[in-house]
Amino acid sequence: MNGSAADLQGTRLVALDWGTSSLRAYRLGDGARVLELRHRPWGIMHLPPAPAGADASPEAAFERALQDTCGDWLAAAPHLPLLACGMVGSAQGWREARYLHTPTSLDALAQGLTRVERPGGQPLHIVPGLLQPGELPNVMRGEETQVLGVLALRPAEDACPWLVGLPGSHSKWVVAQHGGIAGFHTFMTGEVFAALRSHTILGKTMAAAAAPGAQDGAVPDDAAFVRGLQVASGSDAGLGLLSHIFSTRTLGLTGVLPAGAQADYLSGLLIGHEVAALARVHPPGGSAAPVQSLLCGEPDLCRRYALALRLQGFAEPAIAAQATPTGLWQIAQAAGLPAPGAPQQPSSAESLAA
Repeated sequence: MNGSAADLQGTRLVALDWGTSSLRAYRLGDGARVLELRHRPWGIMHLPPAPAGADASPEAAFERALQDTCGDWLAAAPHLPLLACGMVGSAQGWREARYLHTPTSLDALAQGLTRVERPGGQPLHIVPGLLQPGELPNVMRGEETQVLGVLALRPAEDACPWLVGLPGSHSKWVVAQHGGIAGFHTFMTGEVFAALRSHTILGKTMAAAAAPGAQDGAVPDDAAFVRGLQVASGSDAGLGLLSHIFSTRTLGLTGVLPAGAQADYLSGLLIGHEVAALARVHPPGGSAAPVQSLLCGEPDLCRRYALALRLQGFAEPAIAAQATPTGLWQIAQAAGLPAPGAPQQPSSAESLAA
């Protein structure tokens, strides 16, 4: 790394997306324009070890990760503010940031930042997580920032309710309206898929196939995936997911599904049940202001969820690019953090595509 003061001209904010397994550092210019992105493996559960004789405290380990990732930026421009979202604010993170209750807004998140003092440098500010109280409480850390980034890219006059889907290991569906977050749902679809495939009898007859978000180069079997979607919402849907998942094995044993199609079929079952449940709670055509859907995440996974949404009667969902840096910029703006010279409007570099 060899950043210099000249190289960093125009930089207004160092924005960090700091999760469990990785750290992404964005050098942002005016209006959330990404001037540089760095990706390191320093998630909160895998921080750089302390050299011999060095401070071995957790705080020092987080500082080492930060310095390894963007220490040259901070040395060349020590005035730059730092803002982070994600699991860095969890109980296992650098400093635990409180949860805000839903419904909430951009201003509330900006006012609730947790400040972490750093020796000899600018403090780190951490975005709070969200808690949805109730008989079955729900939490998120990091996704709230992505959602705010998505909302910033929508027309200001658009007041229709949106379901913002963030598919992944723990898929989040956020109910957003009037620029704020009204509530959200969590589905452990991705993690359950991995567990069923790796640790149950279902995986014994499966050949390598393209699991949701897989990077193994396998070609997804869309026909098997759609078959799973259809079963999840078919005439015997009342039997439920626990009954349906066993059909992954029986369709294989009877020769209906080849080994290479079974993982995609199981994926269709799980995602199909997730989206069917969502449609029951948020009927796509059940109000004067129909719910619109939007997906933000890994492209192939968003493609699969778009198929499931259409099958349940939702309109074609919009697709958003990675929105975390835009969300961090919005929160920083509301908190008055960016270095002088930053305008008030978000960049149009990222956009939504219907």
